[in-house]
Amino acid sequence: MRTIRIIEHISLDGVIQGPGGPDEDRDNGFGLGGWSMRHADPAVGEAIVAAHGKVFDLLLGRRTYDIWSDYWPKIEDTPMANSLNGAGKYVATHRPDSLAWGPVEDLGTDIVEGIRAIRQKDGPDLIVWGSSTLTPVLLQHRLADDVLLLVSPVLLGRGKRFFPEGADARDLALVSSKATPAGVIMNAYRCVP
Repeated sequence: MRTIRIIEHISLDGVIQGPGGPDEDRDNGFGLGGWSMRHADPAVGEAIVAAHGKVFDLLLGRRTYDIWSDYWPKIEDTPMANSLNGAGKYVATHRPDSLAWGPVEDLGTDIVEGIRAIRQKDGPDLIVWGSSTLTPVLLQHRLADDVLLLVSPVLLGRGKRFFPEGADARDLALVSSKATPAGVIMNAYRCVP
C-alpha cells in the first residue's frame, strides 16, 4: 500500500490559502498571498525535498494542479522541477478532459474510492500539496498517513484553513519538530489510526 503524505505551508492561525504568491488564491477577497515566501529558508527547502523522497507521485486538488501546471513545466532542469514534472499526477476534478500536465489521471466521480484505488496500486508515495478541499477529505476518511506542517511565524486572521470548521477530531503523533533560522517550525506527524 502506498503512503499518502500531506505537506502544507500554514500560518500560526491555521491558514493555508495562497502561501506562494499574491495571485495564487484570491477567493473571498484574500489579498495576503505570498505570506510563506517572506520566511523562505534553505532548511525548509531541504525538508521539502526529504519529505518528497527520491521518487513520488502527486495527489492534487484541481486548483493546486492548475497553479502548478501553469508554473512547473516552464521551469527547466532544476531538481524540484524535474521531479514534479516527471511525477505521476492524480487529480480531484470535475473537468478531467482539461488535464494536460502529465502523466496525469483524474480520480473519478467518487474521489474517496479513487484515492483508495490508487493507494492500493504499486508505486511510490503520494504527496499532497495545498488543497483546502482535498486535505479534509483525506483526514476525514483516514487516508493520510503523514503530515508535514511548515508553520510560518505569521498570523493572517482570515483565509482557508487546514482544519476547516466542523472537521472531525483527530489525533496526530509528533514524529519530529525543527525550527529554522527564519522562524519556520517544521512539524512532522504520523496520523494515528
